[in-house]
Amino acid sequence: MKLLEYEAKEVFRGFGIPVPRGKVAESAEEAIRVAEMIGGQVVIKAQVPVGGRGKAGGILLAETPERAGEAAARLLASEVRGIKVRRVLVEERLKIEKELYLGLTVDRRYGTYVILASSEGGVDIEEVASRTPEKIIKQYVDPIDGFRPHHARWIAKRLGFSGGLMMRLSEIAMRLYDLGVEVDAEITEINPLALVGEDLVAADARLNIDDNALFRHGDLLQRYGGGELEGLSEVEREARRLGLTYVELDGNIGIIGNGAGLTMATLDTVTLYGGRPGNFLDLGGGTPPERVEQAVTFLLNDKRIRVLLVNILGGITRCDEIARGIVNARLKAGVIKPMVIRLSGTNEEEGIRILREAGVEVMGTMEEAAERSVILAGGR
Repeated sequence: MKLLEYEAKEVFRGFGIPVPRGKVAESAEEAIRVAEMIGGQVVIKAQVPVGGRGKAGGILLAETPERAGEAAARLLASEVRGIKVRRVLVEERLKIEKELYLGLTVDRRYGTYVILASSEGGVDIEEVASRTPEKIIKQYVDPIDGFRPHHARWIAKRLGFSGGLMMRLSEIAMRLYDLGVEVDAEITEINPLALVGEDLVAADARLNIDDNALFRHGDLLQRYGGGELEGLSEVEREARRLGLTYVELDGNIGIIGNGAGLTMATLDTVTLYGGRPGNFLDLGGGTPPERVEQAVTFLLNDKRIRVLLVNILGGITRCDEIARGIVNARLKAGVIKPMVIRLSGTNEEEGIRILREAGVEVMGTMEEAAERSVILAGGR
């Protein structure tokens, strides 16, 4: 779950990480009121779940509240990297003396969190890594011992800080780590972490929470779960509301699999045979017939989809239950479209029998199913 900047800063504030004064606004009038409350110069930031907003014109400066209203109106009537701007963050303009980078992410190679820091903030960390990799400091965190104060002080010293600022930077690093662990963050970063006078402030904030851990964070899901919907198409929004793991693509063959790897392999095989996948939809394991029915109905009602390809490897998932879900969806949807099914695994024979009795095509291999779906969709 990707939080918008203002949402991430609310979480940061709760963990004692300093952020600029500001408030979100959904109209020019609101932006004027916030700017008046803050006083002085402000920054108007489009709240969209993409990076590079500054380069894309999504961040504007305003000298007065009236100018803030004009900037907000301009952003709210625009798109940033193809995403409609529905709200802006109005913040005090900081007098930044130096920009740093501080982040936390998961290193899957070592199976642990890693703290990243750099004396070059305000730009993509990937750009720094490719241009000046020696300027990136990495501190791997032992899962048992955790991230300790002496680790944080070591990072601050490597960035050239001493005295009070060294202690302040190490304190923020500790709090960022605590935040990441507490909310099961996949990545959280401050870019830039701004030196303002004798203090450090998170001028920007990023926080992505592991979807697999959201069952532990119902409060965050309820408060912030809608933010990332702003970067999705209408079809993807509807899929998210239904709880489906779905990504919209530009083709006309609807694809359902159980497991991300199998679903991706199905997309690749369809492409290999000259077809164009219209989506990625992963059912996961142990899916009940009702869930299958919901997913199949969802794709049958998608006007872009001409053929539906379902590729299931049954282990925990029973093929007969998958078959019943498919047949039920076909009967209830009221939409007639060609369907190609490949079933393999637990109760495979029963599943195939159910489908064939209902007049649904069943193929023996993924390759055969993919080729048949491409033919039915009008491909070669």
